[in-house]
Amino acid sequence: MKITVIHGQSHKGSTYNIAKMLYDKLEGDVTEFFLPRDFSSFCVGCNSCFKKSEKLCPHYESLNPITSAIDNADVIIFASPVYVYHVTAAMKTLLDHYGYRWMIHRPEESMFRKQVVCISTAAGGGMKETTKDIADSTFFWGVAKTYRIGFAVREVTWNDVNENIKEKIKKQIYSLANKIKKDYGNIKPSIKTKMLFYLMRKLHQKKKITENDYNYWKEKGWLDNKRPWIK
Repeated sequence: MKITVIHGQSHKGSTYNIAKMLYDKLEGDVTEFFLPRDFSSFCVGCNSCFKKSEKLCPHYESLNPITSAIDNADVIIFASPVYVYHVTAAMKTLLDHYGYRWMIHRPEESMFRKQVVCISTAAGGGMKETTKDIADSTFFWGVAKTYRIGFAVREVTWNDVNENIKEKIKKQIYSLANKIKKDYGNIKPSIKTKMLFYLMRKLHQKKKITENDYNYWKEKGWLDNKRPWIK
């Protein structure tokens, strides 16, 4: 099992430790990135990725190691602490660069066979909003299964978190790891994801929204009988 972990911060606090707890339990081959250390460029809105090619993005070279790791992974873990009830700016910056991969444009075929986990922590609240920020993208990418988990740790540092809270987190994380392992290699997208795919397919069949996107769908065979979740 190949696991790619993307941390929305560069320090190793509660969110990091919970993500580590998960990938240690999964016992896979882990590739890890820390934002903004490993990527920090803001999308400049040039539209090159939409109109021409993502390779013309001014940040393509620095982003490519993360993109390749995402594409090669069986499981992707996004870990972001709550910053003012949302993901960190670094995580948002990364996700902004993948707008061209949304279903209406040029979704990456392998996404339809992947599992994603969105992890968030806070001393108080905001975990639902934060994991939703990430899950919005993974849904429109076509990811087969996205898990959202959040924990109110009641402390600022992981070392200060109550042991009872840590034990409850551990049980939830181990249970989730078992679900991921069970579905590994046999994951299929939800009905909701398939419905979105067919809706976008119909739009492309009726009208070329952009030449670039239409050609991508046609070359993939998705406007005919091929489907991205079937190898």
